[in-house]
Amino acid sequence: MTDLHKGSCLCGAVRFTAKRLLRGVLYCHCLQCRKQSGHFFAAAKAADADLVVEGGEEITWYAASPEAKRGFCRSCGSALFWKRNGLDETSIMAGAFDKPTGLSAVGHIFVADKGDYYSIDDGLPQD
Repeated sequence: MTDLHKGSCLCGAVRFTAKRLLRGVLYCHCLQCRKQSGHFFAAAKAADADLVVEGGEEITWYAASPEAKRGFCRSCGSALFWKRNGLDETSIMAGAFDKPTGLSAVGHIFVADKGDYYSIDDGLPQD
């Protein structure tokens, strides 16, 4: 992985730069991610100190649970961020990164909640 990762929402109102990522892409199959995206989410993670967001006033935060919130562009609806309350790190949706991303997948979480219309057979760790 490279040390500098840039990206944006679909309309470009929100742009971000992650100076360093804490991990590769994790696929989340939980019900909330599936309901919000229509499938599963793929996200990398950065420390808040390493994440610079331009157009932050265009982000709407939705408190999806008492533990976390989800950030999306209020103009185009692009899902961009997931943040656990009280932590100084933010998950960033992998599809929002500009190419070349230099990202690679590291595993799957909430596999027991996955949709019944697909299988997971990529050999990555599953939790």
